[in-house]
Amino acid sequence: MLDQSIRDKYTAVIGLEVHAQLATNTKIYNTDSNSFGDNPNTNISVITLGHPGTLPKLNKKVVEYAIKMGLACNCNISREQIFDRKNYFYPDLPKGYQLTQDRTPICMQGHVTVFPKNGEKRDIPLNRIHIEEDAGKSIHLEGETDTLVDFNRAGVPLIEIVTEPAIATSDEAASFLTEVRKLVRYLDVCDGNMEEGSMRCDANISVMLNGSTTLGKKIEVKNMNSIRNVQRAIDHEIVRQIIEIEKGNQIASETRTFDAATGTTAGMRTKEELNDYRYFPDPDLSPLHVSEEWLNAIKASMPSLPNELLEKYIKEYQLPEYDAQVLTDSKEIALYFEKVCAQTSNFKAASNWMMGPVKSYLNDSSGNINDLTLSPEQLAEIIGLVDDSKVSFSAASQRLFPAMIKANGKSALQVAEELNLIQDSNSDSIGGVIDEVLEANPDEVAAYRKGRKNLLGMFMGEVMKKSNGKVDPKLANQLLRNKLEEAVKP
Repeated sequence: MLDQSIRDKYTAVIGLEVHAQLATNTKIYNTDSNSFGDNPNTNISVITLGHPGTLPKLNKKVVEYAIKMGLACNCNISREQIFDRKNYFYPDLPKGYQLTQDRTPICMQGHVTVFPKNGEKRDIPLNRIHIEEDAGKSIHLEGETDTLVDFNRAGVPLIEIVTEPAIATSDEAASFLTEVRKLVRYLDVCDGNMEEGSMRCDANISVMLNGSTTLGKKIEVKNMNSIRNVQRAIDHEIVRQIIEIEKGNQIASETRTFDAATGTTAGMRTKEELNDYRYFPDPDLSPLHVSEEWLNAIKASMPSLPNELLEKYIKEYQLPEYDAQVLTDSKEIALYFEKVCAQTSNFKAASNWMMGPVKSYLNDSSGNINDLTLSPEQLAEIIGLVDDSKVSFSAASQRLFPAMIKANGKSALQVAEELNLIQDSNSDSIGGVIDEVLEANPDEVAAYRKGRKNLLGMFMGEVMKKSNGKVDPKLANQLLRNKLEEAVKP
């Protein structure tokens, strides 16, 4: 354990490199299938394997997806680009080099707005977003001495989102990854599934004494398959480095791996310097030109993004920021909510339903909003019945909502009538029920008369019980108050 007073002497400096596999049908430089989970070495060709004499051809959709992500991250889009060879040897890199963008990344600068749990929202500055191809996958089976290689992933298109070293805590790092995952899903450029490796994160971490202007030696941590594990790895590495420095040891620049079982990192290899990669322009790929016409067409096709919807829900729909954050967390939820709001003006009620009964149902059924058989129009009908005091919220959420899911297109009013849920809004009939309750509880009426106002809830419960929950609770509550106040007049 590290004493907090020692920890407080140091500032952490963190930069992230996020790789997102693009959801194109084919790979970046050929027509091999880009699909996850197929049998090993089935989505390959002579181009994927780098056979002599083969030539790559750039997938235009890859460029479009990268530009969309750059626009979503407030980046400057490079109009002229070249592709570079990054030379290094791994068994799962069939060509002996990786095609990437070194000197002319497609997206420059920009930022991602984050909402850390333990701090104010802020913009995390980006250095770049560039296009590159993925390597294959080395497989180490337990008990086996041989390494198996699956080249299906080789040539899968990636974008790498690189931040400036401007992240101070693991919480900020987690918030950044959450927002990036949200963006790629809203844009439909990547499924953001870290467990399957379609979104991966490397963290560069260093520490320095407070007030210092000299950055410490950075450590790159790889092999993290969840946002939570990124947080754990950063927290562990900060403490490890501080302990080493306090012992008087030097931090060596290296690449480390994270063990999720123990929550610790371990050294893999010393960190390569940029000149080790011997970057040079790829002679087989022509320079890429992004025309203004094409860029404007991509801009016009951009969907509403989470921050835009967040602002809309707060300003236009007058929702609390918490509601807006929850509703924009998922693209599918936000789209469904938008359709509900097109059918009702009670946006707060729509929000309450989405975060209450709808979310509970989806959690219980382990489903997602796309599996919900209740249409946005039907949910708006339920909201309308409650707003018009035809059905109580309790009856609507506990009985009408579940029934509507199985209603096969029936209207909310039809189902409410079939279930006998329509409330009694007749003042005379409700007054009669109230009179019966008051007559049956004279002692409680007397106690109320002497100031025990908290008995109102008991009276209301009796009224609802006697009417089998059929009376309009708002109207019944008002009538009950009036009759009780009449009873205490001298």
